[in-house]
Amino acid sequence: MSADTSSVPLTSVHLITLGCARNEVDSSELAARLEVGGFRLVDDPEDADAVMVNTCGFIEAAKKDSVDTLLAAADLKTDGKAQAVVAVGCMAERYGRELAESLPEADAVLGFDDYASVAERLQAILNGDKHQAHVPRDRRSLLPISPVDRPAAAAAAAIPGHAAPDLPTGLAPASGPRVVRRRLDGAPSAPLKLASGCDRRCTFCAIPSFRGAYVSRTPEEIVAEARWLAEHGVREAFLVSENSSSYGKDLGDIRLLERLLGELAAVDGLDWVRVSYLQPAETRPTLVEAMADTPGVVPYFDLSFQHASAPVLRRMRRFGQAETFLDLIASIRRLAPNAGIRSNVIVGFPGETEQDLEVLSDFLIAARLDAIGVFGYSDEEGTEAAGFDGKLSEDEIEDRRSRLTDLADELVAARAEERLGESVRVLIEEVEDGVVIGRAEHQGPEVDGATEVHGLIDPRPGQLVSATVTASDGVDLVADAVPGDTGSRT
Repeated sequence: MSADTSSVPLTSVHLITLGCARNEVDSSELAARLEVGGFRLVDDPEDADAVMVNTCGFIEAAKKDSVDTLLAAADLKTDGKAQAVVAVGCMAERYGRELAESLPEADAVLGFDDYASVAERLQAILNGDKHQAHVPRDRRSLLPISPVDRPAAAAAAAIPGHAAPDLPTGLAPASGPRVVRRRLDGAPSAPLKLASGCDRRCTFCAIPSFRGAYVSRTPEEIVAEARWLAEHGVREAFLVSENSSSYGKDLGDIRLLERLLGELAAVDGLDWVRVSYLQPAETRPTLVEAMADTPGVVPYFDLSFQHASAPVLRRMRRFGQAETFLDLIASIRRLAPNAGIRSNVIVGFPGETEQDLEVLSDFLIAARLDAIGVFGYSDEEGTEAAGFDGKLSEDEIEDRRSRLTDLADELVAARAEERLGESVRVLIEEVEDGVVIGRAEHQGPEVDGATEVHGLIDPRPGQLVSATVTASDGVDLVADAVPGDTGSRT
């Protein structure tokens, strides 16, 4: 007779996610695969038999953070119960064997091709097997050059966050698109991946080489996941990708996002649908109209300007200039005067002059953006810009970054002040010691500030309330709940 193993505790795993919301989606997939594969997810790394770090490999600071996190996790093999530390994610995919050799503190480095069998991989590592890290390759080569030829080939390309028909039965729905996810928190907002990869060739960006060519998820798959999220307490679906404005081009319909937004907004339980990362040159009038006019879609425009000087943008291999960007912003505000508009910009790009920086500064002053991220340029290996002439010194780049950051802080604070007296809808995210914190429609998750709400009788995370803005502090707002609005889920 075989021994009864029903009471044997499952091997525990703690999953750490670094980087962007796209990585959060990938972590939810990894968590589901690990759970189905017989592991138990734990919140405290001190309680874990294994620690898995979903790394970021975008810029130097993110890579350093990933390495520091892996090293800290490795200390748990001495100070805690952890037996193994495993690197996954973008940095792991980008560097593979090189990372494994330079960071022996990590017991294994897994690439995207390992995700489908991540539970088996982790169990083997815990059993003492030595995992052979992959040799990185340009993942754009895995799919056809023509976007419309990609859907048929995508299933074999190991794309994180997409459908996974190979998973064992047991995850809903039983038929149709499979939802390969496990929620890792109880937040009322959750990222929902539209697509993976990028076809653009920006000279400063290495992401396409390790994330691959652009591949859209099907509308059916996305809507099924949105329903699953709503069933698990999510009230805001935050649509993420490397380039959301390209959604549908490989499915034969570049305007597919416009129709998809309506389908998502109609999902029972979802109150807000938010779109992130739009390329200004691809943000067509029909998309602006759909985002501004579709009930349930918040008027929020995350526009990747990167700069405003035409010569700098050309060297970045981007399109547009200050005038066309301001025209786009004006078209948004004609349809949605209170729309939230945010962007990131890079200063100190090779060849950038003081005049170029002045053009960027003047543009930001005129644009009246709600949130601005300012980054100093740094060389990324494997990118075209790393070989450009006209490089600025690190001190000069930091000086320009500091100056523009100060300006950006002033501008977004002034924009927040403009909202005094404005009526807003606020999604409550946190209630602690009587302080109620949420986000208004123009505030994206984590990066665009928050709104403190006063006057709610029984505040709870997940409530959507009406309020009036009464004060501001930088990008953050203070608002009074509308009398009689109890924060119900209506």
